[in-house]
Amino acid sequence: MKLTVCRKENFNAAHRLHNAAWTDEQNSATFGLCNNPNYHGHNYELIVKLTGPVDPETGYVYDLKKLSDLLKTEVLERFDHKNLNLDTPEFQQLNPTAENIAAVIWNRLRDKISRELELAVTLYETERNFVEYHG
Repeated sequence: MKLTVCRKENFNAAHRLHNAAWTDEQNSATFGLCNNPNYHGHNYELIVKLTGPVDPETGYVYDLKKLSDLLKTEVLERFDHKNLNLDTPEFQQLNPTAENIAAVIWNRLRDKISRELELAVTLYETERNFVEYHG
């Protein structure tokens, strides 16, 4: 029997979508308002899903308190109330799109969670725009 457990967190961060190899016109045409040189922010909603067998001794797929603590140290403390372009090493050279943010979060978590568990990260940039990454 496999089940999926989920943890939802929120964080706020600013970013600018920009490709330094492109002209200002190309950046503006591609990224629109998200290319604002003064940055802009989002109230991100993060959902982390772990799928695997239920441990017969604990009844857990994964201890959600442990997952909460892991998200606090690996995601919230690193990205909450930060300018992703300026304050985080992950996005010094990587455009902080929702797609890239989700993949970075997944990679930060993957080595800290047993490989017997499937990991999925869903990141909502707005209520209607979100991405999901499975590695």
